[in-house]
Amino acid sequence: MDRRNNTNVSDFILVGLTDSEEVQLVLFHLFLLIYLVTVLGNAGMILIIRLDLQLHTPMYFFLSHLSFIDLSYSSVITPKTLENLIASTKHISFGGCLAQMYFFVFLGATEFLFLSAMAYDRHVAICKPLQYPVIMSPSLCGSLLLASYLIGFSESLVIVMSMNTLHFCDSNVVHHFFCDTTPILALSCTDTHDTETMIFILGGSTLVASLITISVSYASILSTILKINSASGKQKAFSTCASHLLGVTIFYGTTIFTYLKPRSSYSLGKDQVASVFYTIVIPMLNPLIYSLRNKEVKRAVLRLMQKRESTS
Repeated sequence: MDRRNNTNVSDFILVGLTDSEEVQLVLFHLFLLIYLVTVLGNAGMILIIRLDLQLHTPMYFFLSHLSFIDLSYSSVITPKTLENLIASTKHISFGGCLAQMYFFVFLGATEFLFLSAMAYDRHVAICKPLQYPVIMSPSLCGSLLLASYLIGFSESLVIVMSMNTLHFCDSNVVHHFFCDTTPILALSCTDTHDTETMIFILGGSTLVASLITISVSYASILSTILKINSASGKQKAFSTCASHLLGVTIFYGTTIFTYLKPRSSYSLGKDQVASVFYTIVIPMLNPLIYSLRNKEVKRAVLRLMQKRESTS
């Protein structure tokens, strides 16, 4: 009898997105371009916010950390995906798979919480502008940041420790391009009901809590905007949160489509496309959304360029 029938597998094979070598080559160049834009965009956003004193506000404090999360999030998935697109062997060790899953869950959960903290920041800025500097104090911003990281860290640790107790003895072929929870659970030869329930409760709690925070914040923002008499005032108020609302819609939409549904409705093709979007494409889009639609960031870039020219 094959020894792998009664022991844990030592590694997994990530079969990726397609078997066609031509398509793999096209995807390699496309994902490489997206990853380079992601690194430059997010690193650039962090650098601009750090160097320009006028951007040292709570909103940009959270935005700089969102860029750091997106940069890290993409770096957990994309380099290994690029390697597998051109490599003849697509192996990832058992430990490497769990490590990738850990950082994926950790960074994803933290981003949900960051987005809800940013929604609260916009709520205070628009609904309570005179109290904004007092309410959004450095201590509160630091506490929200620390809480987001700690919750993401704890949630991911519990999920990965639970996944580590499962046995994988029948197959090591993962029908996905990275170590996500659903395709790994499908390979287990032991009962996964408790693990699936725990993942659903933890992930669902984080998602619902952040969605409630965002929904309540934007309901209050909308109510305040409707009370503004001038059209220019309404436009200015809406423009301060439009970029965040667009980012939230894209990130939450693809995540809910992928995860908040019964396992029986899992569709390999559709879910992989959604996964490509929120793991590879969205980290590239966020710095574009928050910079191209933001006059303050554009002005900060111009100031830094002028400062550099004057010192050269």
